[in-house]
Amino acid sequence: MKNHATIEAISSFLPAGKITNEQLAREFGDWDAAKIFAKTGIAVRSIAADNECASDLGVAAATRLFESGRCRAEDIDFLLFCTQSPDYFMPTTACLIQDRLGLRTDCGALDFNLGCSGFVYGLALAKSLIEAGTVTNVLLITAETYSKFINPRDRSARTIFSDGAAATLIRSVNSDDELIGPFVFGTDGSGGQQVVVPAGGSRQPLIAESAIEKEDRSGNWRSEKNFYMNGPEVFNFAIRTVPRAIKQLLAKWGRGMDEVDYFIFHQANTFMLEHLRDKLKIPPNKFGIDLENYGNTVSSTIPIALENAKKKGAISVGDNVAIIGFGVGYSWGAAMVQIR
Repeated sequence: MKNHATIEAISSFLPAGKITNEQLAREFGDWDAAKIFAKTGIAVRSIAADNECASDLGVAAATRLFESGRCRAEDIDFLLFCTQSPDYFMPTTACLIQDRLGLRTDCGALDFNLGCSGFVYGLALAKSLIEAGTVTNVLLITAETYSKFINPRDRSARTIFSDGAAATLIRSVNSDDELIGPFVFGTDGSGGQQVVVPAGGSRQPLIAESAIEKEDRSGNWRSEKNFYMNGPEVFNFAIRTVPRAIKQLLAKWGRGMDEVDYFIFHQANTFMLEHLRDKLKIPPNKFGIDLENYGNTVSSTIPIALENAKKKGAISVGDNVAIIGFGVGYSWGAAMVQIR
């Protein structure tokens, strides 16, 4: 038997603020709630309070994990924090979370900036640390507050995105089987401007003109300091990239589609997920869609869907689950995960 990394437990946290389709329909006027649900598959979105940061959501998710009894704060050897909504440009938010959670001072901690593919990348980092013999227990926190970047009059983004966090414990166990992996990764930075907050970094610092709001051809309003997503281009990217990545993953795994017990893709929106499922010919009972009460929580969609699929009995111990995250960057990552 060898030292292998495994997903031991997942806990999630959603902020108390909610936006329903009925609220959005009242705001936008020319949409109704049923139309929004039919297009997105989302009924409710969770929205962080003005004073609530991604780190607060991540700390709440990790606290739930510790309260579950699956591990203690003092057991954690390394903290990985995936976010595009850090508390500050510096210091590293993971360092602040280490202190707030009471993790040991000999615990490693780092941030990494990835969006929808972040959970898969975090698993790869955790697996590498564990199977190299460097650490035993890794806490991977994914947390995002995109709502703070989205213009209230940008209906294309507000109907989809939600704030939330997940805390995943990845642990070293003795096993004959590889429990996380293999992996497939991909990057295409030519799509970097298709999902972007243009102003606020070193490339385009904030100036007075950054706050000027403009209306696009679809009736969405935003400024240069707001989140922008080119929906049609991102859809084309996903339809082009995801099936190829899944085929590459299965080739690395050395087994066929019919030997995968369940598929969990990044929960972007129902329209995109159904197109991908149909393109890959995955049976509905083996394909997770878990958006209705959560929305698109970016890097946390996959762990939240994993947690819920296990609770609902859609997956069980021993099942082989294919996961893939894809989006902002463009960036994507896929992996096989065996449930324990």
